Amino acid sequence: MKTLAVEFPARAVCRVLGVSSSGYYDWLKRQPSKRQLANQELLLLICQAYEQGRKTYGSPRVTEMLKRQNQPCGRHRVARLMRQAGLRGVQKPAFRPRTTESKHPLPIARNRLKESEAPSEPNRVWVTDITYIATLEGWLYLAVVMDLCSRKIVGWATADHLKSSLVKEALRRALVHRRPPPGLLHHSDRGIQYASQDYRSLLQLHQIVASMSAQGNCYDNASMESFFSRLKSELIHRQTWRSHAEVTLAIFDYVETFYNRQRLHSSLNYQSPTEFEEQHGHADRSRKQSAVSQLCKN
Repeated sequence: MKTLAVEFPARAVCRVLGVSSSGYYDWLKRQPSKRQLANQELLLLICQAYEQGRKTYGSPRVTEMLKRQNQPCGRHRVARLMRQAGLRGVQKPAFRPRTTESKHPLPIARNRLKESEAPSEPNRVWVTDITYIATLEGWLYLAVVMDLCSRKIVGWATADHLKSSLVKEALRRALVHRRPPPGLLHHSDRGIQYASQDYRSLLQLHQIVASMSAQGNCYDNASMESFFSRLKSELIHRQTWRSHAEVTLAIFDYVETFYNRQRLHSSLNYQSPTEFEEQHGHADRSRKQSAVSQLCKN
């Protein structure tokens, strides 16, 4: 109406639209209602939460962030205001199983993950997998180790090849950082990297129990696949990467700064993996274990 009034006489526009000119001028002078003012203030907080979530959060996670700030609001109200402001969360693409090189003569571990109960605390079950990332410099491969209880990424590594040294480096970093007790269950697919003699020896050295997915069933490792889906939709597919170094630095920032410490996970009651572990006292145990290990070395 205001735009039309600029281009045409206000009285003529009111007559065409079937409204009174006095009502139009009264509407122009009318102050915003309390509800409108409250929505404006809430939208400002929504925008801040959206930015803190790196423009990846939809209304459920934005609502949880506002609740943490003691801001009373309902999810439907947040969703409506986000929609009006054009704020949209990143949508996770449909899950598509990835094929792996499993036709080899190397030993295959049975699927112990399927036989066991869900872990009740960290450092009981780790899952791992490999994915690939396109750059202008060529393919980059990413190996990741996740704690299944807290969904925390405990080790990861990148390389321009798919040799067993890639997955060994990811596991080595996880072992240095976490120092798990004997009996940890390690689950992977049947890829040749995980079945290699070098990798199996590393598992045996640290008294880790191997488990592998059933043949042709990538859904056994759904948590790991879900992480890759999130990583690609929230980071990788949002721009073109020029080099391996550039995307590796971005992955470091995403995993260590955002995913592990800030990103709210619905499966963890909208906590970050680090918050979840601190709530369960795992962070203190890890620090004590590291201190004891250092004393033993000295």
